[in-house]
Amino acid sequence: MSATYDDPSSITVVVVDDHPIWREGVARDLTARGFSVVATVADSSFTARIAAATQPKVVVMDLDLDELSAVEAVRTIANTMPETRVLVLSERAGHRDVLDAVKAGAAGYLVKSASATELMDAVQRTAAGDAVFTAGLADLVLGEYQRLAAEPEPQASVPRLSGRETQVLKLVATGLTARQIATKLTLSPRTVENHIQNTLRKLHLHNRVELVRYAITQGLTE
Repeated sequence: MSATYDDPSSITVVVVDDHPIWREGVARDLTARGFSVVATVADSSFTARIAAATQPKVVVMDLDLDELSAVEAVRTIANTMPETRVLVLSERAGHRDVLDAVKAGAAGYLVKSASATELMDAVQRTAAGDAVFTAGLADLVLGEYQRLAAEPEPQASVPRLSGRETQVLKLVATGLTARQIATKLTLSPRTVENHIQNTLRKLHLHNRVELVRYAITQGLTE
């Protein structure tokens, strides 16, 4: 089960953006809400190095400053720092950067027009292991990734999920929390968590972000 991270002070954050007003404003808002901002970075090419030195729980990164180096930083962090999750932001909701970021290992995506409250909630949920997407972008991520991604590698055997497990997996892939899924399916949150944990074990996966990628590659869109 994902950590709850109810106390924001337990969540360390690195903020990456080349606009000093926005960068320092986000850092200030996070600090005011009780999060622990351990570094701010102006250049995405230094992000992985700073993350390795500070080991934050969440990296909040702007994709617009240099998309290629930003995506590469996401990939490096995802591959070498499994305890650090990346929440990417962009001024536009374009599909290409969303897909590149998700493929590289981003745990979530928000547009920069999101409110401060939405951003704080997203950081907290990202730290807890949820896959977080701006409302309206989940379908884009799932649908476009499925259409554009390369053919999936052949699998010798695909674990068999129950109908309910598949249903829960589809909803996890849209970024819903266990409580939201429980409300939608008229189940208890504990039952939903049990289905998620059973699915993780069957698929030999470790967290909800990996579940989202599995759902995408298998075409399990809600």
